[in-house]
Amino acid sequence: MQDERTSVALARIENALSRIETASTRLPASEFDNEELARLRTAHQTLRGRVEQAVSQIDRLLAGQEA
Repeated sequence: MQDERTSVALARIENALSRIETASTRLPASEFDNEELARLRTAHQTLRGRVEQAVSQIDRLLAGQEA
């Protein structure tokens, strides 16, 4: 059960990273206005925090399996 949850979490993280990479190639940075850049920075920080939490949770789950 834990392996399945870990796999699902990792797949979600990989999908999110893929979407970010795809989005980053759509428009050159010069085509964004300051408001859009601020929105993207906020979204990036939010996503980064969620990913860090997910990775920490995965680490805790894996540590619990080893114990």
